[in-house]
Amino acid sequence: MSFLLLKTLGKRSKQLSRIPTRIFSCPFSSLSSNNSTSNNNFSIFYSWYNSNRRNKGFSSILNGSPKPPFDSICGVRFLSSEAAVEPTTTDGLSVEGIIAKNWNIVDESENDWKSHASSIAQSIHLIKKRLKWKRLMDRLEVLSAQINKADLWDDPVYAGKISREHGSLMNKMEDVMAIEQELVEHIDMIKLAREENDPELESESVKALLRIRRNVKEKELEALLSGEHDYCSCFIEVQAGAGGTESMDWASMVMQMYKLWAQRKGYGVSVVDEMPGEIAGIKRATIKVDGENAFGYAKSEVGVHRLVRISPFDSAKRRHTSFAAVAVIPILGDGSTRVQINESDLRIDRFRSGGAGGQSVNTTESAVRITHIPTGITASCQNERSQHLNKASAMAVLQSRLDQLEMARQAQVNAQHTQSLTEISWGNQIRSYVLHPYRMVKDLRTNYEVSDPDSVLEGDIDDFILSFLSTSLDKDEE
Repeated sequence: MSFLLLKTLGKRSKQLSRIPTRIFSCPFSSLSSNNSTSNNNFSIFYSWYNSNRRNKGFSSILNGSPKPPFDSICGVRFLSSEAAVEPTTTDGLSVEGIIAKNWNIVDESENDWKSHASSIAQSIHLIKKRLKWKRLMDRLEVLSAQINKADLWDDPVYAGKISREHGSLMNKMEDVMAIEQELVEHIDMIKLAREENDPELESESVKALLRIRRNVKEKELEALLSGEHDYCSCFIEVQAGAGGTESMDWASMVMQMYKLWAQRKGYGVSVVDEMPGEIAGIKRATIKVDGENAFGYAKSEVGVHRLVRISPFDSAKRRHTSFAAVAVIPILGDGSTRVQINESDLRIDRFRSGGAGGQSVNTTESAVRITHIPTGITASCQNERSQHLNKASAMAVLQSRLDQLEMARQAQVNAQHTQSLTEISWGNQIRSYVLHPYRMVKDLRTNYEVSDPDSVLEGDIDDFILSFLSTSLDKDEE
């Protein structure tokens, strides 16, 4: 049980409190025996646990590798990965049982432990649904079998990919099970405190449930990102559509919106390629967004974005409608490239960079455009002063585009990752930004809307992203 119970179990309490309950098949109180053999065995076990936790990590201990020095201590059996079962209270109440009781959920400010427990249980249920829990556990079983193969590291790239996926899924499973375990332990604690007439102990557990209730809400958001490549960094591409100078100006506004959003999230942002418009704005641009889950969030923005406003380029001050298309491409930076590029399939053109110039930027042919001849896909970069760096950046973009094309071909659903930058016009938009005659931004996929377009254009788009991700998962579940 948790440390609040362990403090009554004698001199081993501090040691026991550091060992996760999932390693054992019965309460820690069984370890309180005072005979010398069990004391000696426990000392050996605790030393083994600490050593392997530091060297190999907790997940390897949960998987039963390496094996503990004893099968049991004082009749306490050690568990393996098969122990990933739903925790319950001493009287058999599980998370699903708590939900079935339908305890009323009231505001966090109310000192009601049943409300906290019910809210936590509902969140755990939602997280498991979003993580596709049964599929996750089945996948873990497959990965564990592969990791235990003696010849796994004969292919280091494949082994690295398997190990990363296994570690990621194990972390997700352990996080959820830890929350479940804490929940049932604190419910037991509250019941025990009432039996012992200990209001201080009860108050501590109610406060702990409130803390868990708040923290588990963050886990709900993290569970939205359960796609294969959601953890990746990404490229965001914006291209102007129908509307001439108006749309080019709008495309630059959209690109600025994503730069500000990425900075708010703490991601690294760098411009890979940019083609300015003749009068204002951009014809197209590509930025690289570096950070964990960048693709998982940004993929929500794929599609056509529509703007309605009084044109700053129209002397008659008429209302104009402009379009810009957004594509998002994951960067598979772990050696997981799906397409091998042959040098003979490439055509490399070098030209002078456009833009403001300075320090030989416009006086040398430093810009690079690479064309993949078999597919006709191109990528260019002119942001760096060095031709070598521009070529490397363009190759990275080309590789990601070809990988994306292959993923789309295999899944037969290109819209999952990006969509065509053609048909950037009326009737294809995913979101409308209206600045006149009224002010509103509305996502047409989820019907989520806000009345403050200025904040959205300044990068405050998280609510649109989360709304789309949760709606998409609900549809998948159906």
